[in-house]
This record gives sequence, C-alpha cells and structure tokens, in this order.
Amino acid sequence: MTGPALVAVAHGSTDPAAANAVSALARQVRRLAPVLDIRTAFVQHAEHALGERLAEAGPGTVVVPLLLSTGYHLTSDIAPAAAAAGARVALPLGPDDLLTVALAARLREAGAPKGTSVVLAAAGSADPLAAQAVADQAQLLAAELQAPVVAASAAGKPTVRAAVAALRAASAAPVAIATYLLAPGQFYDRLRSAGADWVTGPLADHPAIAALVIDRYRAARLAA
Repeated sequence: MTGPALVAVAHGSTDPAAANAVSALARQVRRLAPVLDIRTAFVQHAEHALGERLAEAGPGTVVVPLLLSTGYHLTSDIAPAAAAAGARVALPLGPDDLLTVALAARLREAGAPKGTSVVLAAAGSADPLAAQAVADQAQLLAAELQAPVVAASAAGKPTVRAAVAALRAASAAPVAIATYLLAPGQFYDRLRSAGADWVTGPLADHPAIAALVIDRYRAARLAA
C-alpha cells in the first residue's frame, strides 16, 4: 500500500444492508485503486466506530465522508474525531458530476424513459448548506437528462410525495424518483410508497461513486 490510509466513514444504520452497501463501495474502490489502504467506519449503529478506525490507521489518515452533503454528522461527529486523531477530512461527496453519472445510470436501470420528470429524493438536513447542495445536484442531473428534476427530502419541503404529485400534475406524465442515498434503510423503504412510477436503487456500489471517493481522497492529500 502507498500513501496514508483512506477511512471512508458512513452514517451507519440498524439495517445490515446499509453496512453491506458500504462494504460493496469499498470493494469497488479497491478494484479501481488497489494500492489504496481503504478502511470503512461508521458514526453510529454499526461496528468499526470512527475513533477506533482512526487509531488503527496511523498518521496522515484521510477521512472521506460517505455523505452526499455537509450537515450535522460532518461538523459535529466526523470533523472533531478527525482533528483529535490528526487526520485530514475530505469534502463530502456531493454535489458532483460523478454523482450525476451514477444517478442517470440508476434511472436507466430502473427503466425510466428519456425525458421523464424526476424527483431527487434525499434524506434531508436542517443545515441550509446541505439543502443547497442537494438543489445543486438536482440542477446537474436536470442538465444531464434534459428533463425536469425537483429536489425533495424527508426532513424538509417539499416532501418526496408532494414533489411527485406536483410533477405529475404539471406534466400529466409518469414520474421517477432518483434515490439520492448511498445505502438502503428506512427512508429508502418509504420511497416505494411515494407515488412514483419508477424508484431507483441506492448509489453506493456504482463504480462512479468509487471513483468519486478516490477523487475526494486525492484532493484532500493535495490540499494538505
């Protein structure tokens, strides 16, 4: 292995499928960059707590948050733990063109036709910077799809269900939900009852997400 360790830290969930998704992402990173020493960690609800991983990883570690925007867990959990360990923290994953690649691919996999109106369904955050990041990603996806894309979340307005209903009323046409989540869990389960015609799968195991993790790691090293 060359260079400092990469600790990819996710939120964590009581759903085992969420940890499996993070492990799948780590495997994708190893395929693309086998020289990297990548380790996974979680803020809560799982084994491999961030503090333990940082203690194991050694000096110069780069923490890559497996988060699609800034928010509470980045500023209150990840950043202090990294500072205490002398580790560097990369930017969150979103917004980014590589996320657009993965989102568009998931829509094709789900069978949504070209031109379909889309709700970009995020978990949401009380942080206005997080809401803006999701809105920016929606704009990137709209430009790629050449179709309407509305950002919605579980923790803000519009809700996913309301956004789906509004798009359907505006276009009198089918609507797709682009899942803006890395891993399955309770929020993802609720998306299937939000009234859309297609719901995409989570993003974590798409190769574009692995490439994005590597980009964030390299950018943090260069910034240092």
